[in-house]
Amino acid sequence: MIFTDKPKKIRVMFTAFRDGLQSSFGGKVRLKDILPAMEFSAQRAGIRHFEFGGGARFQAPYFYVGEDPFECHDKMREVVGPDADLQILTRSVSGVTLTTQALPALTMQAQLMAKHNTTWDRNFDFMNDVDNLVKTGQPIIDAGMHHQVCVAMMGLPFADDKVHTAEFYIDVARRLLKSGLHFDSLCMKDASGTTDPLTVYKTAKGIREILPPEVLLWQHNHDTASISVAQYMAGIEGGVDGIDLSVRPMASGTVQPDVRSMAHGLKGTGYSLDLDVSRMGEIENLLLEGMHDYYFNPVTTTADARVVGFPMPGGAIGPNVHMMKEAGILNKYDQVLAEFPVVVQAGGAWTSVTPGSQQYWLQAFNNVLHGRWKKMDVGYGKSVLGYFGRTPLSPDPHVVKMASEQLELPPFDGDPLVAAPDSLAPARQAIHERGLELTDENVFLVAAAIIPGKNMDLNEGIRLLTGKPKIVLPLKEKEEPKAAPKAATAAAPAAFTSPVTTTCTVVDGSTTRNFQITIAPPGGGTGGGAAGPAGAAGPAGAATGGTPVFSPFEGKTELVEINVKVGATVTEGQVVAAVEAMKAKHDVKAPCAGSIASIDAELGADIEAGQAILTITANGG
Repeated sequence: MIFTDKPKKIRVMFTAFRDGLQSSFGGKVRLKDILPAMEFSAQRAGIRHFEFGGGARFQAPYFYVGEDPFECHDKMREVVGPDADLQILTRSVSGVTLTTQALPALTMQAQLMAKHNTTWDRNFDFMNDVDNLVKTGQPIIDAGMHHQVCVAMMGLPFADDKVHTAEFYIDVARRLLKSGLHFDSLCMKDASGTTDPLTVYKTAKGIREILPPEVLLWQHNHDTASISVAQYMAGIEGGVDGIDLSVRPMASGTVQPDVRSMAHGLKGTGYSLDLDVSRMGEIENLLLEGMHDYYFNPVTTTADARVVGFPMPGGAIGPNVHMMKEAGILNKYDQVLAEFPVVVQAGGAWTSVTPGSQQYWLQAFNNVLHGRWKKMDVGYGKSVLGYFGRTPLSPDPHVVKMASEQLELPPFDGDPLVAAPDSLAPARQAIHERGLELTDENVFLVAAAIIPGKNMDLNEGIRLLTGKPKIVLPLKEKEEPKAAPKAATAAAPAAFTSPVTTTCTVVDGSTTRNFQITIAPPGGGTGGGAAGPAGAAGPAGAATGGTPVFSPFEGKTELVEINVKVGATVTEGQVVAAVEAMKAKHDVKAPCAGSIASIDAELGADIEAGQAILTITANGG
């Protein structure tokens, strides 16, 4: 049991308004719904240190909520006052994105974050690549923010005594100190909450012994496996000065522990928290009121001990669960988890934090959907090839070969920042071409949303700036009003003299299809349109008996690519379009050979299950 004769206040960074939103809802939350609780937290509960942006909570506001994240930062500063510390989360060579960024983009990012009220920047590298941390930390320092560097941690889902041990983590800290990099604090960041408490204690003790006394030692955990309070107590015993906590309804489960749980665990130990624990119930009530219409998915709110075998961060479980639900494939969740240890070991055991966690997840997902290593996720493949930095262990040579062949890239041992594409120039060009205001904020919003090969008109920054943002909020489904009871003597249905088109739903096991049916009038009419999924047959498809082409998913996806035109000849299996699901592009292939009779959906549209993207007719038919 931990105990100290010299009372010590443990500093708290309050995460309900950033990590809580990300881990519970993928960050898809309107600012107005949380702002009253944040104002109360600062003005009445005495909280002086908040996480308020960065990570997925930078992109999510304009990707899914239609809000400018910089404006969100400014409004949050207004309600907490001038003295509170406001902290963001950045991802080393990826910044606030999921891809590698060149140094000029990371420099602009740091300057804009400081301009828009950020005082602390927590920077981590999922590879624990010290060179990456040194180079990406300098812009943070130059921008005048408190620089918190991280040692990323996790419990391995397989046995190995070389990495993810206390000595491995202490050595990362030792090399950071040796590099001469300035940092004001160091955070032991375990995004999956899977490091065992003994390793936490040994790591904290070892790092505290080599850190200068003026450098704070911080600790970050998620409570997915229900062991975060134990981990924090182990870290405090080892010398940790500050920890991350949240409050219900965005606490525990995939988020950080509730302040009240931690305060209770520290009773009588000589350690206490530097905030007013008695006001947590009031903050909780304000959050419950503001988020009354949001759907809290049990997968993200419930602890899951299985996470020790698939070290997935709470901040990634939330978004991925929501995306799987949206795409209609949540039934594959357990299969993806089972594949997780395979991709971790084969990839080289980088730490399961973003974007590395997303790469693990998407590769496990691809292995389940397409067969192991049959389709290489671009991010995972580039990581095993070296484009994000040095992996802790050597990746599986077979996987490296598969990645190189599929991505048509050679293995790389150079500087990821040098190899990263320039995102600022194409962002400026896109803004100029559309006659939009050319500010650093606008340029960065577009640059941070660029995905190589994706149509710029579908760039989320462009969508926001042109007033066409995509709104995807995880709200509760509203019950449809019940139909009024039918009269006892209903009128006979009206006769019809021309074909009538309607829809029906067919459920076959776990598969649901919506069909469009054209009914000919008695005795003739034009009939003859082949039954096809709803929306599949436009005029051409209905008239010719064409074959509709669907998304490969049983839920909602976004149409991000159409590769053919009406009249084009296609072969069976040819890629004719692409949809985006799980933050990745997926091919849509022609089910048969023939000619494109019609394009039935617009680029950028949400495609529901059973809705046709285009229609093919047999040649000569």
